[in-house]
Amino acid sequence: MIKMLEIFNVNVHYGGVHALRNISMTIAEGEFVAIIGANGAGKTTLLRTISGLKRITGGNIKFKNEEISQIEPERIVELGICHCPEHRHVWKHLTVLENLTLGAYVHRKRRQDVAQSLDRVWKYFPKLYERQRQLAGTLSGGEQQMLAVGRALMGKPSLLMLDEPSLGLAPVIVQDLARIFKQINEDGTTIVLVEQNANMALRLAERTYVIETGSIVKEGSSEELMNDDFISKAYLGGLTV
Repeated sequence: MIKMLEIFNVNVHYGGVHALRNISMTIAEGEFVAIIGANGAGKTTLLRTISGLKRITGGNIKFKNEEISQIEPERIVELGICHCPEHRHVWKHLTVLENLTLGAYVHRKRRQDVAQSLDRVWKYFPKLYERQRQLAGTLSGGEQQMLAVGRALMGKPSLLMLDEPSLGLAPVIVQDLARIFKQINEDGTTIVLVEQNANMALRLAERTYVIETGSIVKEGSSEELMNDDFISKAYLGGLTV
């Protein structure tokens, strides 16, 4: 196993609120790992901390053996971590193509790399290719989520972090996205998926961490957790899957 991301006893505070408590986890190269938990459990804070948008108050974060907990978000993207945020946050007044191009900003001087990344996005999301001249604000919710993921892929990540990509989407769209995420992972990109849709997350990921009130309370293979009584009652409506 080649370790890609290592998190050691990470603590994060928002003023007097202890948002993350001694979080430790390891993500191996090529893995698909899920993080599940209730709303407000600390899942989004964890991704924001990894991507440099929130500073730690204790612990360490290493990416490919380099300490990243005190460096700027732009440098973290350059190293190979891209974060697709909750609620998509596409630039609605810009076209699909302009949104994607801005996603490649840190690589803008390497035009061939940008062109290759764009071709990759078109492969995963042909609908975006069809709508590349369309304003992002006129897209459907599912298409905007595709655009948000595509924009993250334009950063050429070796680690792609997805925050609640199924939020507010119809089940058929969620199924399409799940298939694409699996393909992205099989093509060599390590994925960390944060989801309240525990059923989707457990079916996609090889391993899963469960966060409650800022702490990891369970971890293991997704298959094991699917059959865990605690996970079944808390996140799967009382049914094993």
